[in-house]
Amino acid sequence: MATNGSFTMIRAGAAALAATLVVGAAAPVSARDQTGAIVGGLAAGVVGGVVGSALVNGANPPPPPPEYRPRRVLVEEPETVVVRERRGPICHYERRKEWLGDGEFTYRRVEVCE
Repeated sequence: MATNGSFTMIRAGAAALAATLVVGAAAPVSARDQTGAIVGGLAAGVVGGVVGSALVNGANPPPPPPEYRPRRVLVEEPETVVVRERRGPICHYERRKEWLGDGEFTYRRVEVCE
């Protein structure tokens, strides 16, 4: 739930007023005691400040919603891929079986080029 500043101030003012009333009712004062006047003046000042600030903040309209702006999009150019052709055949050595007779064979290293 979204709340604006004046609603929060009114809620705080109501809480301060309730606290002041509870404190004032908890300790009954006699006519000779000077603390009752001090507490009453303090309560009046707090309530007056809260109500005054709520009125001032309530007079201001809420700010407009933020303006919609699309995000920037970076388009990167694809890298150029260079495919080089072979310069010549690729050669490597393999071990191949070479038959010497009916049941005899040996291995020989042979160069194979592709």
